Amino acid sequence: MTATILSSAKQEVTIGFEQPFVMIGERINPTSRKILAAEMKVGDYSRVEADAIAQVSAGAQMLDVNAGIPLADEPAILAEAIRRVQSVVDVPLCIDSSIIEALESGLAVYQGRALVNSTTGETEVLERVLPLVKKYEAAVVGISNDETGINQNPNERFNVAKKIVEHAADYGIKPQDVVVDPLIMPIGVVSQAGNQVFDLVRKLRSELKVNTTCGASNVSFGLPQRNGINNAFLPMSIVAGMTSAIVNPLHPELVQAIRAADVLTGVDDGCSSWILNYKKPVAEGGSTREGRHRRRRT
Repeated sequence: MTATILSSAKQEVTIGFEQPFVMIGERINPTSRKILAAEMKVGDYSRVEADAIAQVSAGAQMLDVNAGIPLADEPAILAEAIRRVQSVVDVPLCIDSSIIEALESGLAVYQGRALVNSTTGETEVLERVLPLVKKYEAAVVGISNDETGINQNPNERFNVAKKIVEHAADYGIKPQDVVVDPLIMPIGVVSQAGNQVFDLVRKLRSELKVNTTCGASNVSFGLPQRNGINNAFLPMSIVAGMTSAIVNPLHPELVQAIRAADVLTGVDDGCSSWILNYKKPVAEGGSTREGRHRRRRT
């Protein structure tokens, strides 16, 4: 079994073929959240901490932490955000930045084994990110695009993923520590985007034997009622073999759809997680047998 093992100081999570799907909470990202960006820029992390707690309470097994704020000290802000998040929740983190100095700053303060988000297949990027991943014994998200951009041919995206895995091996990073993002395009723009990803995930799993992830909400970008698309896309991706995704766990219907997919693919053995999360508690003195105390009609 391919297993990508991540940890915090107190908790371990495994992304793997025979493991429950891993939800990586997306909300600690100021890119499209103006209020959050303004607060983080001036050193106010109260919303970061609240978002961390809320996402874990909603079911996220990991959290993505991003500090991409224009004209701000991203390395310092990312490091402090990681400290604050790790002070209030125990789940492992995905350290998210396109700036190498910010990644190193975050990894330097992180307690545990992090997932680095991310590298692309561009040789220059690989040569900057992979040594850092190895230095801190982290795992890494490999995004399947390169100098040529995002190729519409899934076979070409597979080749980019293969290049990332092979370059990672050159630095002593094992294939199971490369989590490939096959890149989901907006379905409203590319009508076959879903099928492309499903096919690619199957191939990545069977041939490269790597775990996969994605920014799940990208699939519905620009469409009305986006949650409906997202809620269908993720279970279909899970059936195809996807093992994790960056999602918003504050949408309970999405979390329920993911847990249902775990049941239907057999990784939720005995439906134990489903029952734990959705069985209604029995009131004191009550009965689990429906209708037992109903008055008999005459």
